Amino acid sequence: MTEAKHEELNSNGKKPLKMEEAVHVEVADDIPPELEALLHAEPCVGLSDSEVAERTAQFGLNEIPETKTNPLLKFLSYFLGPISYLLEIACILSGVFEDWIDFGILLAVLIINACIGFFEEARAESALDALKNTLALKSRCWRNGKLVEVDSNTLVPGDIIALRLGDIIPADCRLLGVGVQGEISEGTLQIDQSALTGESLPVQKGKGVTAYSSAIVKQGQMLAVVTKTGINTFIGRAANLISITTEEGHFQKIINSIGNFLVIITCGMAVVLFFVRTWAVPEDKDASTGDRVKAALLEVLVLTIAAIPVGLPTIMSVTMAVGASQLAKKEVIVKRLTAIEELASVSILCSDKTGTLTLNQLSFDKPYLSNKGNTTDDFHGTGVPYTEQDLLLASFFASEPGAQDAIESAIRKAAQTRVTILKERENQDHHIPGYKVNNFIPFNPTSKYTEATVTDLSTGKKFRTIKGAPQVIVRMVGGHDEATAAVNDFARRGLRALGVARTVDDAMTKFEMIGMISLLDPPRPDSAHTIEECHKLGISVKMITGDQQIIGKEVAHRLGMHRTILDASKLMDTTIDEDALIDRCVKCDGFAQVIPEHKYKVVELLQKRGYLVGMTGDGVNDAPALKKANVGIAVEGCTDAARSAADIVLLAAGLSTIVDGVKTSRAIFQRMRSYALYRIASTIHFLLFFFISICAYGFSLPPRLIILIAVLNDAATLVISVDNAQISQRPDKWRLGQLITLSFILGFLLMIISWAHFFVAHYGVGYTQHSYDKYPNEENAGVLQTIMYLQISSCPHFVIFSTRLPGYFYENMPSWTFIIAVAGTQVFAMFMSIFGIRALDATAIGWGWGVGVLAVSTVMFMLLDIVKVQIIRKWSFDLTVKLYPTKARKAELQTRLAKRALKARVDANIIKARKVYYMTMAVVAWRKALSQSKKAVKGAAGSTAVGIN
Repeated sequence: MTEAKHEELNSNGKKPLKMEEAVHVEVADDIPPELEALLHAEPCVGLSDSEVAERTAQFGLNEIPETKTNPLLKFLSYFLGPISYLLEIACILSGVFEDWIDFGILLAVLIINACIGFFEEARAESALDALKNTLALKSRCWRNGKLVEVDSNTLVPGDIIALRLGDIIPADCRLLGVGVQGEISEGTLQIDQSALTGESLPVQKGKGVTAYSSAIVKQGQMLAVVTKTGINTFIGRAANLISITTEEGHFQKIINSIGNFLVIITCGMAVVLFFVRTWAVPEDKDASTGDRVKAALLEVLVLTIAAIPVGLPTIMSVTMAVGASQLAKKEVIVKRLTAIEELASVSILCSDKTGTLTLNQLSFDKPYLSNKGNTTDDFHGTGVPYTEQDLLLASFFASEPGAQDAIESAIRKAAQTRVTILKERENQDHHIPGYKVNNFIPFNPTSKYTEATVTDLSTGKKFRTIKGAPQVIVRMVGGHDEATAAVNDFARRGLRALGVARTVDDAMTKFEMIGMISLLDPPRPDSAHTIEECHKLGISVKMITGDQQIIGKEVAHRLGMHRTILDASKLMDTTIDEDALIDRCVKCDGFAQVIPEHKYKVVELLQKRGYLVGMTGDGVNDAPALKKANVGIAVEGCTDAARSAADIVLLAAGLSTIVDGVKTSRAIFQRMRSYALYRIASTIHFLLFFFISICAYGFSLPPRLIILIAVLNDAATLVISVDNAQISQRPDKWRLGQLITLSFILGFLLMIISWAHFFVAHYGVGYTQHSYDKYPNEENAGVLQTIMYLQISSCPHFVIFSTRLPGYFYENMPSWTFIIAVAGTQVFAMFMSIFGIRALDATAIGWGWGVGVLAVSTVMFMLLDIVKVQIIRKWSFDLTVKLYPTKARKAELQTRLAKRALKARVDANIIKARKVYYMTMAVVAWRKALSQSKKAVKGAAGSTAVGIN
C-alpha cells in the first residue's frame, strides 16, 4: 500500500468521512472599465479636493434622491375620480342656476372628502418621519494625504475610506487588504449584510471583495476604495425598482368601477329625463324653449344630486381612518389608508425570513456530545457522554471576553444562561468559579480556532480547551467520524457548527472531542403561531430569504411549514413558460438565495395569477418587493428604504400584529362592502322610481326633501365605521358582478315597494287627477309627497341592517351607536312627516301614515334580507360567467373546470391507491400473524417434546 493511500485511511483501516461545508454565494456587481480606471488612488493619500469636486459633478452626491409629492398636487388628487367629477359638475350647475343651498352642500362634501384623505395620510407620514434613524452620516476618509472625517454624502468613486468595528458602510467599496494606517493586512472583515441580502449570518470578506453600502462591520478594520455611490450602488438598483413601480391601488380600481357604474346609469337616465321634460312631455307647454330647458335642467340636477352617492368617498375614508386609529393602538402604523382594505383581501403573504420570521441573532441549538474517553478508533469510550454544561463551559473558557462577534456572543450567552456555576456568579465578568484561565489565544484566520489554558483550582490540574472550525478540531483530535457525521447533518439542516475539544494528558498535547456546537438564527417565539393563524384566516405564507436553501428548509420545518423551499435561480429559468413559473411560485413554500430582483419577480408573478399579495420585510433588499406588493409591510427595526416603500409599518417585534391587522382590516372591509351594497341599491331604487314617476306621472319630491334624504341618510351611515362586523375566515374580495347584480335586484324590489306605497297613498289621500295636470289640491299633493319622502327615506335606509352581513341580519347584532344613528334619523323623519315642517316643504300626514310607513319599511327590510341571503348562497363564478359572459371570464371558467376535473381524477386515484395500500397492509399483517402463530405452535411442540423426554 502506498504512503498516500495509507494516509487516506484511519488506523483501523477505514476511510474517514469527509466534512460537508456550506459555500457562501457572493453577490456579484460588475464595475465598468471606465469606472475601474478611477479606483487607483494611493491608500494613505486619497483624492485631492479638485478630484473630489470633478467626480461629484460627474457622479453626483452619495445619496438616493427622494421624490416628494407637492402637497397642493396631493390635495388636488383627492378631487379626481368618477364620483368626484359628477359632484363637481353638479356643484358648478348649482352655482350657475343660483341654487346656493345645493351648491354649498356639494362643495362641502367635496372638500370634506379631500381633507379626510389628505390629513389622514399626512398624519401617518408624520408618524413615520418621527421613527426615522440617521445612518452613516459621517465617514473617515483619506484626502490630500490626511485621514479626515467627511459627510458620507460627499463620497465619490475612488475615495479611500477607513472601515472599523461598528461602522455602517457608506457606499459600495472594494476592500484593499490594507490597515487603516497603511500597513499590509492579511485579515478579513466580518460584515453583517442581512439588511441588504437577507443572510442571517455575517460573512467574511477579504482583499479584493466588494462590501456593499448599508452593511455593518462586525469585526476587523481595513481600508477600502469607493466603487459606486448614490443611485449606482447595490441599494440604488433596489431604489430603481421602487421608482418604476407606480401601479394604481386595488381599492382605487374598485371605487372607480363602482363610481363608473353609478355615473353611467345616472347620466343615462338624466339625459333621457331631460329630453322627456323638455320636449317629449313638457310640464308647461306654453313656456318658451329656454324656460323649459332651464326648468328641466333644475329638475334633473336635483335628481342627479340625490342619486349621486355623495357619501361613498367620505364614508369609505372615515371608515378606513377609524381603522387606522384602531391599528395604531396595536402598534401598526398605516401609511396609505387604502392599504387597510387591501390587507383584508390578501391571500398570499410573502415574508422575509431574517429578522422577520427569525430573531436575526445566532442562538445555541441542540449539540452533538461525545462520550468521555473517546478516541479516533473508539467513539464509545467510557460510555458516559459529556453533558451540555461540559460543552458550554469548555466553550466559555475558549471565548474572548467582550468580543462583538455574533458567534462568540451566542456561545457566551448560552453558557451564562445554562451552566450552573456561571449563572450563580455574583458578577458577570469573565471570572469562572473554581477555575482560572491562565492564557488565551484569540481567533485568527490561519489557525481557525481559539484556545485557553485553564487551571482547575480544586485539583490544581492544568488543561487546554480549543473551540473552532469543525474540520480543524476533528484534525486536532486525530479524526472523529461520528463528530464529522454530526457536522454533516448540521450542514444539511443549515446549522453553523463549531467543534470543542480539551486535553486529557498532563503534557497537554492529546486532545479529546467534547462535542459539536450547532448554531442557528432561531424563529421568533410567535412566528409559528402567527403562520398558523394566517392559515386559519385563509392566507398562504411563503418564506423568502437570502440565506442558503438548506437554512430556509430547516427554518421552514421549525415554523410548521412544508420544506418546499426552491432556489431563487428557478425564477430565471428560460426553458419554461411564465405559467409554469407562476405554478412554481404558488405551490412552493418559499425561495432561498434571493436578491431584490427575485423578490420583486415573485410578487409580480403571483399578481399575474390574480392573487393579492402582501410582502413583509425589514431590509433594503425587501424595498422593491414591498413597493410592488398590494400591501407592503415593514417590520420593527426596518431600514429607511423598507419603511419608505411600505404601506404599513409594524412597531412591535415579530409578525403577531399582522394577524390583528388582518382581522381589523376584514372588519373594515365588511363595513365598506355593506355600505357600498346599500348605497348602490339605494341609488338604483331612487333613479328607477323617480325616472318612471316623472316620465309617467310628472311626480317628484320638492328639492329640499330630496336633498334631506341624501344628506341625512348618508350622515347617519357614517357611524358604520364603529359598527360590529363579522370577520370572514377567508380573504375578502370585491365580487363586483355579485355586488352590482345584488344591488340591482334589491334596488328593483325597493322600487316595487315604493310604487306600492305610491298607489296606496295616491288613492288614499284623494289625489286622482291625470298625471300631467297641476295638482288641484295642494294639501293632498303635499301629503302624497311627504308620505313618499318618508317611505323613500326609511325603507332603503333600513336595508343597511341587512347588507351589513352576508348571512341573515340577526346573526350578528349591530352596535348600539349604529342602531341609534340609523333609527334616529328615521324617527326624526317620521315626526317631521307626522307634524309637518313647512320650511322643509314637509306637509303633516298624521300618526297613521307616519307610523304605518315606518312599520312597513321595517318588515320589508326583513323580507329583502331573505332575498339577499339566497342570492349570495347560490352565487358562483359559473353564474357570473352566464350573466356577464366576457372572453376573459369564459377562458377562466374553462381553466377552472379543467383543474376541477384534474383534481377529481387525482382524488379518485388516491382513493384507489389507499384501498390497495390498506389491502396490502392487511395481507402483510395476516402473513405476519400466521408466521407468529406457526412459531408459537412449533415452540409449544418443542416444549412438549422436551417434557416427554
